[in-house]
Amino acid sequence: MSYPEPSHFGSAGEITARFRPVDTPPELPRPGGGAASYLATGATTGGRFGLYRWDMGPEPGGANAHFHRTISESFFVLSGTVRLFDGKDWVDSHPGDFAYVPEGGLHGFRNESGEPASLLILFTPGAPREAYFEGLVEFAEGRWKPSEDEFKAFLEQHDNYYV
Repeated sequence: MSYPEPSHFGSAGEITARFRPVDTPPELPRPGGGAASYLATGATTGGRFGLYRWDMGPEPGGANAHFHRTISESFFVLSGTVRLFDGKDWVDSHPGDFAYVPEGGLHGFRNESGEPASLLILFTPGAPREAYFEGLVEFAEGRWKPSEDEFKAFLEQHDNYYV
C-alpha cells in the first residue's frame, strides 16, 4: 500500500478547508423526528467520499438488508443503539462501534430501540446519495407514489439492491 499520486502541485498550501458548525440545520428533516445532514457530499469532495449524519427518531426505521455494486459504506454509531446487519446477523451497536462494508457486502441498519439514535455514514467513492435520500423521504411521506417497477428502477439507479 502506498500513497496515491499527488493531486496538489502548488509550492504552498491553500485556504480551502470547509467548516460546518454543529448547529448547522440538517439538509433533510425526516419523518418521525429524524434528519440527514450532508456533512461532505461527493460534489464537495471531488468524488472522493460522501459523509452523512443520519439521525433517527424513536420509531423503528432504517435500511433493510441490501448491497451496492459501486460503493463501499461505513457506519460509526454516535448515540443510541443501532442494529447493524453484517450479512449474517443483526448486531446491536452502541456509540463508538464501527462497521465497514465493501462493495457487494450485504448490510443494513435499523433503530428498533424505542429511543433516538444517530450514526455517521461514509460512502466511498463519493456517489451522489442526496437524490436517493430525498426520494426515500418523499416516498415515506406519501408525496411520491411509484409503481413497484418505478421504485425498483429508482433503487437500482442509486446502486441499491435489496435482498
